[in-house]
Amino acid sequence: MKIPKPLQFIMLAVVFYGLLKIPGLLLGNPIPQSVIFMYMLFIVITILLVMTSTDESAKELFSPIRALVEDPSKKFLRNIVFAAVPLLAGYAAYGFTDTGVEPPSGLRSVHPAPPEALKAYGKTFVLSALENPLRRLEKENPDGFRKLVEEGGEVYFRDCFFCHGSKLDGGGHYAHAMSPPPLSFKGSDTIAQLQESYLFWRIVKGGPGLPREAGPSESSMPAWEDKLAEDEVWKVVLFLYDYTGNRPRSWGK
Repeated sequence: MKIPKPLQFIMLAVVFYGLLKIPGLLLGNPIPQSVIFMYMLFIVITILLVMTSTDESAKELFSPIRALVEDPSKKFLRNIVFAAVPLLAGYAAYGFTDTGVEPPSGLRSVHPAPPEALKAYGKTFVLSALENPLRRLEKENPDGFRKLVEEGGEVYFRDCFFCHGSKLDGGGHYAHAMSPPPLSFKGSDTIAQLQESYLFWRIVKGGPGLPREAGPSESSMPAWEDKLAEDEVWKVVLFLYDYTGNRPRSWGK
């Protein structure tokens, strides 16, 4: 007994849908419904491509639909179908949006806002007015400035490259095990958009000093205020900008 093409199409779609649901039913690890929907879309398209590869096969597959649309005797059934299809589509769309899961109360900020003031090294720094005290040597004493940059590089490759990478691209040895991953300093969309005072704060206070808006992930960045001297932190900041060819952002520029 030959199975009609439309029934073959339905049976194949049901079989593949069942295969996608098996991991959840038998193993307790369900595939997300949105992923199933995406795969089923590709599966249905593939089945249609195969079943319409010849004119005869395509005609047989779509003959019930053509009869439903063109046959005057099927007017009542046609009206029912045309009313039911948009209702079913609306119900399916509603099912994808009404998941019953509440969105998080706040969004995680990649570059959280720094505090107004920072207490470290026995002093209080007002970040909005804080500038790198070594930056002025870039113009006043270029040779001395280059020496400071080199010293900052020594500190970086002693303490920082394990996470942020030897190329400052966030690809250090430990990077794959961290969430969020270490920041890449390269490109014009990272430290070039930040002030040097921001980097000073993040290096000194690390992950423990992040505000709540930086959650839910917990930065693995350690607080370096007990391990690096104040001038060492500023030297590292000089090195980061120099190595990547970026200029720090400043007020009014």
